[in-house]
Amino acid sequence: MTETPSAPLSNSALDFPDDRVALPAYDRSRLRPAVVHFGVGGFHRAHQAVYFDQLAGLGFTHWGVIGVGMHRPELGRVLEAQDNLFTVVQRGAGNSTARVVASMVEYLLLAQDPDAVLARLADPRIRLVTLTVTADGYVLPEDQEEAAKSVFGLIVRALDARRRAGHAPFTVLSCDNLPDSAAVTREAVLELARRHAPELAAWVEQRVTFPGSMVDRITPATTPLDREVVQRDFGVGDRWPVITEPFRQWVIEDAFCNDRPPLDRVGARFVPDVAPYKLIKSRLLNGAHCALGYVGVLAGHRSTDEVMADPLVAEYVEALMRREIAPLLPDDIPDMDPQSYCGTLLERFANPAIADQLSRLCRRGSTKVVDYLLPSLHDARAQGRPRARLTFAVAAWMRYLRGVDLRGAPIEVHDARAEELREAAERGGVDPCPLLALTDIFGDLGQDAGCVADLRRVLTALDRDGLPAAMAVLAR
Repeated sequence: MTETPSAPLSNSALDFPDDRVALPAYDRSRLRPAVVHFGVGGFHRAHQAVYFDQLAGLGFTHWGVIGVGMHRPELGRVLEAQDNLFTVVQRGAGNSTARVVASMVEYLLLAQDPDAVLARLADPRIRLVTLTVTADGYVLPEDQEEAAKSVFGLIVRALDARRRAGHAPFTVLSCDNLPDSAAVTREAVLELARRHAPELAAWVEQRVTFPGSMVDRITPATTPLDREVVQRDFGVGDRWPVITEPFRQWVIEDAFCNDRPPLDRVGARFVPDVAPYKLIKSRLLNGAHCALGYVGVLAGHRSTDEVMADPLVAEYVEALMRREIAPLLPDDIPDMDPQSYCGTLLERFANPAIADQLSRLCRRGSTKVVDYLLPSLHDARAQGRPRARLTFAVAAWMRYLRGVDLRGAPIEVHDARAEELREAAERGGVDPCPLLALTDIFGDLGQDAGCVADLRRVLTALDRDGLPAAMAVLAR
């Protein structure tokens, strides 16, 4: 630990007294860009950027990353002042380590300089484009001018420039948490290519690949306190460090059209089909996160470590995963056994050094619940399997949508459909039918009299008896 203020992080300030700080093991001047990444947030910096940093450390310095920010010009200013260096702090239950990541050779803000982004994409040295733009980033603007300046518009224009110049295309790899991000990405690119020129669309179909991928690493938002702690504990003067957990995973479909980064040398896994990996991860991690968030907030908790310290909720989440979700999943996937994964997830959720905010887990429920929680409930119904805890999680979301917890404290619901959902939740009260009428969310659940009765029973118990009594019936 250092007691003196440290110099701001930069190429000229890479000497730290703490041996827990891993420094770049390569000459940054030798880095050459090959990757353009859209969506430079905390997750990308804690995940993909670290893999490419490790690649460079093995001598693969021809896979440098150009980062393109979607929002937050302030992050760009910080990175510019720090020579595009940043610190990734890995917090485990017993210890913490830090790594200065140097794989980003340039940072551009999309809104400020789309022409520069287009020029980088058209550069034949770029062989891979990766994305973490969240689900909203895949909605194509109807306006042609706006579409041309969007992420996918720039990708299409760059591909057209490369086609005309006789250059090879780049692989487009979505790392977003969507059920089939590869197919969504491919369709978005092809749709804009068709608008642009039929011959371009045909070239894209023949020459460009869109691998699927599954990414996993819990990365809470950085707080001002995190900055102070990083400087105090490690002596690193980083104005925007990233805090993350020890666990990480990257599974990638082996389908590249223009060279392939040897990411398997640094822990990633190339597979023929990423779908079963995504299925297990989304149903267990993301589905459990939904349940943990809504049940936890109703109980008055605010963070994952806090809610996992509540035996009632912790036992519920473990039983939800092990007894109701895991049995619905394939159990023959290499390195991804559902029951073993449940154990790993429980340890990760309970990590006291990573206090993920439940409010973050609860955002965009009309998308997350549909993608991660309701599919398990639908499958359990179809297969006649136990589903009481899945039903409880859905009922908890319905109760959450009223905007107050079980003690009457207000809840801020962050959702694109928040007003519509709150109105239906308030109108229904303990009756789930007004919400179930939204069939684009709930499908045919409203047609299942038994499911409607179960949801009504849980909602009534939550309002009348509180969380412990409502959950007591699950143990029977």
